[in-house]
This record gives sequence, C-alpha cells and structure tokens, in this order.
Amino acid sequence: MSKNTKFPPGVSGNPKGRKPGNATAQKLRESIAQDLPDILSTLTRLAKSGDVQAAKLLMDRCLPALKPQASAFTLDTIPSDTLATTGQLLIDSIMRGDVNPDTGAMLIGALSNQARIIEVTELSERITALEVGGSNG
Repeated sequence: MSKNTKFPPGVSGNPKGRKPGNATAQKLRESIAQDLPDILSTLTRLAKSGDVQAAKLLMDRCLPALKPQASAFTLDTIPSDTLATTGQLLIDSIMRGDVNPDTGAMLIGALSNQARIIEVTELSERITALEVGGSNG
C-alpha cells in the first residue's frame, strides 16, 4: 500500500454507502424505459403532424448530425518553404476546393501550433546561449 492511499485497492472507503442503482437518474431511466414505446410513438405522431420540436428531438437522438470526413490530399511544398508559405498554399488549396474547409482549418491550427513550438524552442535556445555567455564573463 502506498503512502498516498488510505484504503487498499478493492476496498471501499465507505462500505455502508449508497447501493448501486439507487440513484435518482437510474430510477428515472427505469421509469422511462417502461413507457418508452408509447413516448416514441407519441413523438413520432407529433412530428408527423408538424410539431417541429418533436421532429428535432427525434432527429437529434435517432439520427445524429454527420461529422465531416477528412480526405487525403497532397500539399506541394518544398523544404525551404516557411510556415507562412505553407499556410498560404493550404489556404489556396481550400479556396480551389482541393481541401475541405474543416480539414483546412484543422491543418492551419496545426501550423499555428507548430509556429508556437518553433518560437518557444528558439527563445529557449537564445536564453541558454545568453546564460552560457553571461557565465563566461
């Protein structure tokens, strides 16, 4: 047993605590489950008769929104390209329709994160060089 653990693994800190399944949410689920066929039937009938809220509820729960799918593509860059140049090439690809906007936004975010990593690395190297240079004088 480690110093930070009050109870050994597998032993409850509150053995007389609440029994599983007694939670209010669990009771509510069980209550609704009994009436679920009638609830769904009523919602379907309301949706068919033009109740937009009922239709939205059914659609949101039964047919969730489609998530965008990323597709593979090639971005023609050369090793000497800067992050700014790569970003512009990416934006041009989005504008031409070669890259979908969701994927493009994700990649531009990745370029931005890469720029921050480079900036922090360069600053760290400069500080280290200053410290080494300062200790020699």
